[in-house]
Amino acid sequence: ESNFPYDQPPPESLQNNATPEALIEQMDKAGVDGALIVQPINHKYDHSYVANAIKKYPHKFKGMLLHDPELSPEMAVKRLEELVLSGYVGVRFNPYLWNEGELMSADGGGGLAVYKRCAELGCPVGVMCFKGLELHYDDILALIEKSPDTQLVLDHLGFCALNEKGDEAFKQLLALSKYPNVSVKVSALFRNTGSVDSFPYDKVKAQRFEPLLEAFGSGRLMVGSDFPYVLETEGGYDGAINTVKSWLNKDDAEAVLFGTAERLFGKWGALE
Repeated sequence: ESNFPYDQPPPESLQNNATPEALIEQMDKAGVDGALIVQPINHKYDHSYVANAIKKYPHKFKGMLLHDPELSPEMAVKRLEELVLSGYVGVRFNPYLWNEGELMSADGGGGLAVYKRCAELGCPVGVMCFKGLELHYDDILALIEKSPDTQLVLDHLGFCALNEKGDEAFKQLLALSKYPNVSVKVSALFRNTGSVDSFPYDKVKAQRFEPLLEAFGSGRLMVGSDFPYVLETEGGYDGAINTVKSWLNKDDAEAVLFGTAERLFGKWGALE
């Protein structure tokens, strides 16, 4: 929208399909009452678009801010506190926004300062390992060990695709289950298929979801969609949510579909 200029324009096919109202329409079709909106890279560190959506639909949306690695530790923590006061409930770490060779967990860095402050604020940190968990595994371990009380969420099944490299990374993901503060988002199933699976993701279910459920338990897994990109996949938003729902018994469904998210981010509708 013109009032909210892009830093990086999204695909043209999605520009008019990714409004808050379009998301609510998809949510209503799928029987979803509330959603966590992660600050889109398209607006980079300008959080006004998501803040506006949260303010307009406080019963529907919560926000996860995007950490800026260029900020000093003091400024990064200050910015975190300001956005938490305005309604944000989590922080996204995108490791590819750090300069090459720099670590999220570096002593004296803004990332570690924010990560530690998040423990005190009860504010989970989501890490998006878009190019593979194995590239960031040691860095993530260092974060966990330096601040064991911070809740850490790995996005999109940890990006462990159904191939040889993904299988090795998946062993690392399962190993993280020993840390009680680590949870996994069961989202963007289409990003984890490799070349061997497609909707309705039977192989992702057998080779990724079921082992995760056994290792982490339903109380540390939560469903997600990767809206709006999921709209361009077979099954769309509704198919993604209800496919995961179909994999769960009643008790596990209560955790994965809403319980884990509400434990980490608070109950939806609380601001209304």
